[in-house]
Amino acid sequence: MSKTEKLDPALLQLLVCPVSHGPLSYDAEAGELVSKEAGLAYPVRDGIPIMLAEEARKISD
Repeated sequence: MSKTEKLDPALLQLLVCPVSHGPLSYDAEAGELVSKEAGLAYPVRDGIPIMLAEEARKISD
């Protein structure tokens, strides 16, 4: 899966941020699931979301 490919919308509806338990949005260009509530971006590697807080990148507002 390249970074610009779409993540399965059904999967996106099931996933929530493990830190804030809030919704996630998919940034296809960056290949990340973004939690605005927690200020974290979780990587998607080979089509698999890595939902570990220690793997997440902090994002700025």
